[in-house]
Amino acid sequence: MRKYIVFKIALFSVLLIFYQNINAAEYPAKDDKFPDITICAPQNQNEKDYLGLATITPFRLSQIKTEVLIVEIFSMYCPYCQKEAPAVNELYTIIKQRPDIKDRIKIIGIGAGNTPFEVDFFRDKYNVPFPLFADESFSIHKTIGEVRTPYFFVLKIKQDGSNKVIFSRVGSIQDPKEFLDLIIKETGLN
Repeated sequence: MRKYIVFKIALFSVLLIFYQNINAAEYPAKDDKFPDITICAPQNQNEKDYLGLATITPFRLSQIKTEVLIVEIFSMYCPYCQKEAPAVNELYTIIKQRPDIKDRIKIIGIGAGNTPFEVDFFRDKYNVPFPLFADESFSIHKTIGEVRTPYFFVLKIKQDGSNKVIFSRVGSIQDPKEFLDLIIKETGLN
């Protein structure tokens, strides 16, 4: 009987690992196309202008006027996201201070499972200067493979609005300056 229980536990563990590996393959990886998801309307004129949108209405990623888009998937309840917020804010500040790239690289955050209230709370608590959007129903999160948080995608946007993922990874961006250097190198923004 004991061997039977050990066998079932081992089999369950193997199946669980296999299932997780299958799901991991569903994330948009480097060189993949990122889904052209629809996002709720920007909160204000500043966000609309930052993203280069014509109106304050729901929009698709392909409508953002930029050459490179950094997409952070976060959750207000994720302690790693909370710890990462100052580094991402610093990345935004570094980009804004560089006239050669400030209009060519944009950052947005998507709050997986977060309500607008929770996203606003996160924005206010961590002084996030870039647009954050709620994904209360997890619809965006499911579309991109239910990634863990924080998760960072960097997209190279083509002139026709299509994109190519040049960076896809869970966890910290580490040093914001080094991360920006990597983005510039990988996207050819020199």
